[in-house]
Amino acid sequence: MTSRQTGFTLVEIAVVLVIISLLMGGVLKGQELIDSAKVKNLAQDFRTTPALLHAYQDKFRALPGDDSRGPLHLCPDGSACTSTGNGNAAIDGAWDDDDTDDTEAFRFWQHVRLANLATGTADIADAGYLPRNAVGGRVGIQRGGSLLGLTSTHIVCSGNVPGKLVRQLDIALDDGNPASGSVRAGTAGEGGLQLISAGNPLVDGNTYTVCANL
Repeated sequence: MTSRQTGFTLVEIAVVLVIISLLMGGVLKGQELIDSAKVKNLAQDFRTTPALLHAYQDKFRALPGDDSRGPLHLCPDGSACTSTGNGNAAIDGAWDDDDTDDTEAFRFWQHVRLANLATGTADIADAGYLPRNAVGGRVGIQRGGSLLGLTSTHIVCSGNVPGKLVRQLDIALDDGNPASGSVRAGTAGEGGLQLISAGNPLVDGNTYTVCANL
């Protein structure tokens, strides 16, 4: 007696391949939508932070964090709800400073929140005090001129940005080239951030700090 072997027909295999390709296409499209949403949120941080600075400046004729009359402006009950800046018309400190540094750049967020210009806690001891971007990195502001060759008075930076989102973010805000223009990306290195270049190329799987002129 002979036995018959059963298996998939060519039509069945073709149907399975079509289904797999449709599923893969849906997954890839879904990932594109997720990445697009992240880029929009990252770009919004770069637009919102300067708006907060200008709104505070219009209201108090001082820069948040640098305000030498901060307690008078922000503590209506006369308490010492915040510290004063040195009033030199510049936000001193680094964009990613924390409570151990307690610089004007760190206090920027407390001042704009106490002024009711931004949401979030004004308690510097709170774990949620430091703002985070859509990919979990820090967002901050500092003087320009010392990072990535950006020369405006102040710059805004956003950390931990995946390489695959950096160019999209630069397209949304600038010229699409993260090595030039008013928006630039860099990696942590000896002596500070190292600008994207031929010797330090943009890699999709790596993370970068993106900074922009204010």
